[in-house]
Amino acid sequence: MPEAAPSRSTAAPDAAAPRPTLERKLGAADGAAIVVSNVIGGGIFFVPAIVAALAPDPWAMLGVWILGGALALAGALAYAELAALRPRAGGEYVYLREAYGPLAGFLTGWTSFVAGFSGAVAAATVGMAGILGRFIPAAGDTTPIFAVDLSVVTLTLSPQAAFALATIAALSVIHSMGLGPGRVVHNVLAGAKVAVLAAVIVLGFAIGQGTTANFGGGGSVAIGSWAFALIPVLFSYSGWNAAAYVSEEVRNPGRNVPRALLVGTVVVIGVYVFLNMVYVYAMPVSEFPDQAVRVGDAAVERLFGPGAGGAWAAASVVMIASSVSAMVLAGPRIYYAMARDGLFFAGAARVHARFRTPITAIAAQAVWSSILVLTGTFEQLVEYTGFSVVLFSGVAVFAVFVLRWKHPTETRPFRAWGYPVAPLFFAAASLVIVVNALRESPGTSGAGLLVIGMGVPVYLALRAWNRRRVKA
Repeated sequence: MPEAAPSRSTAAPDAAAPRPTLERKLGAADGAAIVVSNVIGGGIFFVPAIVAALAPDPWAMLGVWILGGALALAGALAYAELAALRPRAGGEYVYLREAYGPLAGFLTGWTSFVAGFSGAVAAATVGMAGILGRFIPAAGDTTPIFAVDLSVVTLTLSPQAAFALATIAALSVIHSMGLGPGRVVHNVLAGAKVAVLAAVIVLGFAIGQGTTANFGGGGSVAIGSWAFALIPVLFSYSGWNAAAYVSEEVRNPGRNVPRALLVGTVVVIGVYVFLNMVYVYAMPVSEFPDQAVRVGDAAVERLFGPGAGGAWAAASVVMIASSVSAMVLAGPRIYYAMARDGLFFAGAARVHARFRTPITAIAAQAVWSSILVLTGTFEQLVEYTGFSVVLFSGVAVFAVFVLRWKHPTETRPFRAWGYPVAPLFFAAASLVIVVNALRESPGTSGAGLLVIGMGVPVYLALRAWNRRRVKA
């Protein structure tokens, strides 16, 4: 006798239940805050010293920052078109995948996970703990509590590392609990950051003990060194595309994502250029390299007196926390999008049923960032892959041309202003910068290419594993 088919009541009740998805809760202001927070981090405090060493003339140095801002704006205009056309989580991963194929998309996502976001989170939190050590000595203590030798690397826990891990964990939990709490915390931090920097700029010129004589004269600048200075500058500007990563969670993305990218990028350019002008007003460019990682500290103390150093350090902690918050929010959206396409571990595509956040992807980035903190390898990874930010953003911007050619009749809610000149300018400049980086620093750039290339066997392995899992 044939077995009776199971009744509707005995079937798995959630077999056909829709999976939870991300929610569209963010507005243009939220997206702009993500851009500002993601861009303005520790870079503006130490990169001016690097740029001044390569371009030891005040106007040449400021010119690098202005050109970097123009490139960032040209890139933002192109990303605005791409994000409005494909308003999905993942940013350039989505654009490279659609324009050039899944391997290209995977490699940008792989680099973001291995170093781009995770390494930057590790570096920022360790740096923040070091600054916090001025007020809480334990936070800056690098004395090992214990170490575990894994032969390949050694995991070392120090009080400074513990503070960094606590910061990563706290912000990851906040952003796992939904866009509501995460947005509030993030926007407050972003607003505080802009307010502090605006106050330094305005008060620095108004009452600061500086001189306009510092804008005159300087050392000779070789064109190759000047062009090479664009790499750390563009690294400081990196993150102007942050709103694109969360475009799947932005209301009316065809309008609000372009607004967020443009407003956020323009605010950043203004802050960076005027802040560097305040630095020059405070002290000669020739003295920037002598300050190493504390150009901002030295400038504030010269402008307002030694007592201002403590206030600046406290403000720096808040500003770096804001940057980490943005990276914790934006980065996991890439791995979520990759997992949804079968190009990452499947669990990373999980969205929390209540909070509607990519909780597994957030946890994955937090874990890897924490490992990088404990191993101390984040500095090398960020250094090696710094030029990849320029490489992948340049390739992504060129995707504007590719997708217009592939899909000429698709509706585009936003079209890049200045097309084709602006995106071509960005893509060409990116190519020149990458080639110059390979020429000027072949060892470091070669190591970066190796890190990127390691993604190819990982990609093939993940594809094969996911195929077997689907068949099973």
